[in-house]
Amino acid sequence: MYVLGIHVGHDSNVALVKDGIVVADIAEERLRGVKHFSETPSLGLEWCLREAGISMEDVDIIAVVSLDTLNSQPYFVKTLGLDKERLNPKHAYIEPPTYIKSYQISKGTELVHVDHHLAHAASAYFTSGYNDKCLIITADGIGDSVSLAVWRGEDGGIEPLMKVGAEGSLGWFYGAVTEALGWWVGDGEGKTMGLAPYGNTKGMEGIFDSIIPHYENGRLIKGHNFGDPCYWQSGGSFHWHLRDSEYVKGLVDKYGRENIAAEAQWALEEEMLKIILPWLEREGVNKFCCSGGVFLNIKLNQRVWESKRLDHQHIFPNAGDGGLGVGAALYAYYHTTSEEGIKPISHIYWGPAYLNHEIEEILKARNIPHRFCDDISLKCAQLLAAGKILGWFQGRMESGPRALGNRSILIDPRKAENKDIINKRVKFREPFRPFCPSLPLEAADKYLENWRMERYMITSFNGKEETRGEIPAVVHVDKTLRPQIVERSENEKFWSLLTEFGELTGTPVLLNTSFNIKGEPIVCSPRDAIRCFYDTGMDYLALGDFLISKDGRC
Repeated sequence: MYVLGIHVGHDSNVALVKDGIVVADIAEERLRGVKHFSETPSLGLEWCLREAGISMEDVDIIAVVSLDTLNSQPYFVKTLGLDKERLNPKHAYIEPPTYIKSYQISKGTELVHVDHHLAHAASAYFTSGYNDKCLIITADGIGDSVSLAVWRGEDGGIEPLMKVGAEGSLGWFYGAVTEALGWWVGDGEGKTMGLAPYGNTKGMEGIFDSIIPHYENGRLIKGHNFGDPCYWQSGGSFHWHLRDSEYVKGLVDKYGRENIAAEAQWALEEEMLKIILPWLEREGVNKFCCSGGVFLNIKLNQRVWESKRLDHQHIFPNAGDGGLGVGAALYAYYHTTSEEGIKPISHIYWGPAYLNHEIEEILKARNIPHRFCDDISLKCAQLLAAGKILGWFQGRMESGPRALGNRSILIDPRKAENKDIINKRVKFREPFRPFCPSLPLEAADKYLENWRMERYMITSFNGKEETRGEIPAVVHVDKTLRPQIVERSENEKFWSLLTEFGELTGTPVLLNTSFNIKGEPIVCSPRDAIRCFYDTGMDYLALGDFLISKDGRC
């Protein structure tokens, strides 16, 4: 059974599930080169079908995220080949030109709507591997008039327990702070989180009381009227304006940027814990899975883990709207079939891959000197040990916002100044922003306290005092690390690189950041990687088994 999941909106994306397994998933931004692309994901749709080697007629179910997408996006429905009488007449003037590819679907293809937060819940639950009762919570800005929802996952079903509207949106609260600090709502919240450890919350208690929703014992006790957010469309993406940001700007002027970020982070964590912990108690469970943009906040995820109320914690790695296509497809599959047992995921390498011969054709066409390496991991480990900055492009692209060893920029983490070098020479971004360590599973206990398996850089952990000084470039100011723990069975080439580097230096850890520059999506193709390589301060680029250097001497 093939199920296609489609999300049109912030981080438009398409995913394809075959018999309950994700076989393809891509955000349209990666193919368009426009970060957070919010329009029709037509290129992603075409790639998913091509990757699976099927036509639209082979798709059994098309699961569209949101309850009103078909009415508000009739032009997209038409590209799926549906009859005009099924469209909303008031939008009939919206019609794609003839050169936009259309698809013939079979008469048996089922078209379903999946509520926004239900898709988030499904993305977490149906990738968790939890086959007994668990708690699911979804939280973001807003989606289908819901900002936060609590669910029970049990026996392959998802049952709603509580839904909260816009008045309880902790995502919008954090977004208003992010906007006031000068960053893009729906993108810059990670900057707010990264800035927070530099601040001090002393004497700031209650400064957000008038704009933050308040919860107690798992329930909303005091909401906030955020008004209708305004949006500004620019270059294919949406930018939002939250009116409370004007109030927060005044607080920034009074208390300082770092302190405002710190207080906002603390307030978010406290309110979310007032939701999560009581519901865990009420449901009598120690298994928790979650999704939605709020759970991209790694410090919140650490607080939940350190509450000592959990034995199992699963955050869907692509927790924002970029993961909605996967969630919708998985929900439609499990809702339709009598499948028993939820399959856990162990990686999210669901994007495009390029073979060596395809890469070599591109290099030759551009007359770029290159060298084939029999052991690219060993050669690159040697370059990294010598202090070089490396672009690492291998295998299938990762889904989600984190580089997980297939579209990465790497450097030695043993020198503290390497953090500033990458921010200044390669990423062109704010100097306070931290970087993540990638390390093999065998080394996790040496560097991480109170850790659990974390493959996706979605949770931070405290670094062990005795080894923090060994890897200063990846230890944040609050002494935490946001790791990617790598298993050999899931990414042998990257695991080998880490291991080889460890044998050369005694430290099997690399600073790993996404292969892009500030404001651009992670690279998808070899062409993207080559362009980024020559436009930044990277020294070497490993494209598959080929090595490129700036001076042409590989």
